[in-house]
Amino acid sequence: MSRVSASESPDKPIALLPAVAREVEEFVSSAGWDQAPQLFALVPTAELLTSQPELAGQLDPASTWTPIAQDELPADDLGEALAGIVWPDVVGGCALAQEIVVLPPEAEDEIPDDEQDDEAARRFAAEHPQRREARLVAAVLRDGTVACVLHLRGDAERPDEIVEHPELAPNLTDALLETFKP
Repeated sequence: MSRVSASESPDKPIALLPAVAREVEEFVSSAGWDQAPQLFALVPTAELLTSQPELAGQLDPASTWTPIAQDELPADDLGEALAGIVWPDVVGGCALAQEIVVLPPEAEDEIPDDEQDDEAARRFAAEHPQRREARLVAAVLRDGTVACVLHLRGDAERPDEIVEHPELAPNLTDALLETFKP
């Protein structure tokens, strides 16, 4: 994984978190597409090096946060899985990488709106001729800072694209922030 540059200050988590989200996306991308959702704990690198000095050769001491991959999440209900997570105090944030389907804005009015049948909406998205596969990384810190990176998969007509904005997935970042509430 790439690391945050030494010139970034640990006092500026807003500037650092997007870099961590990009780092997680690059790490997950290295294994290709068609992956299950992956959760990462964000641990302060300095604390990790203090508690486990044997990691000194593997971690960049200039990085403020070190993403640590967690056990595989259950495939059936991501929301339920997140609701059951409790982080230890040393974890200052978390990031989730998941593959999604993105539709153009004009397709939103056509999505079946049956709250009882999410499967109909998934089928609609999966079969839409203008769909794009993407990987979304949402990252949060305990203090409420959020960052999102969206990697749109390229195809014969379009190259890969990276979009960054903290409000790309407000429901997901809210769910991640809830994992830090007592």
